[in-house]
Amino acid sequence: MADTPTTLELTVTEDDDGVVVSAAGELDLNTAPDLREQLARLVNGGARHVTVDLAGVTFVDSTALSVLVSALKRLRQADGDLALASPNPSVRRVFEITGLTRLFSIH
Repeated sequence: MADTPTTLELTVTEDDDGVVVSAAGELDLNTAPDLREQLARLVNGGARHVTVDLAGVTFVDSTALSVLVSALKRLRQADGDLALASPNPSVRRVFEITGLTRLFSIH
């Protein structure tokens, strides 16, 4: 079985509560840099309330968790926040196992 590169599709929209980054695919070592860059652009551009919609995410690893925690810290330092939305049960379980449900607002 050949290694196939994982893909991640990111879509950015704005709503009444701030900016929504919808992710689809796998959030892992290969794709986490894309999410890191997108979140950094938003924070540097003045976004203060960001929601990462995980409805289309099928897998998340520790690298992606690190990216999300780093973005949360940067936003909180700027009096903002980062929330997570719609994780599927297996993705939500990763946040529960790692204790990150206490750090993030997940809805």
